[in-house]
Amino acid sequence: MSGVWVFKNGVVRLVENTGDYHSKKVLVHVPSNEVIASYAMLERKLMDLGWERYYDDPDLLQFHKRSTVHLISLPKDFNKFKSIHMYDIVVKNRNEFEVRDV
Repeated sequence: MSGVWVFKNGVVRLVENTGDYHSKKVLVHVPSNEVIASYAMLERKLMDLGWERYYDDPDLLQFHKRSTVHLISLPKDFNKFKSIHMYDIVVKNRNEFEVRDV
């Protein structure tokens, strides 16, 4: 369940994410200024940065960088790729990716 807690008229309620409260986010590869539009595109960019693909979990797309303890875990379906996953990639690849509002 995802959404935003809204306090109105003394009542707190959860409003499901419908786009009313949040703008759509995209992951951008900064050096090329390309919007990441697919996992294939993201995988190429991550491989160029030294990330390796893990195949342990069939429900996830996972990447590991040998020189670190970092692991990037993404839902198998690109349609379920959310801003939390984007920010995880940004934090683990400083100066390479940004999350932007559409």
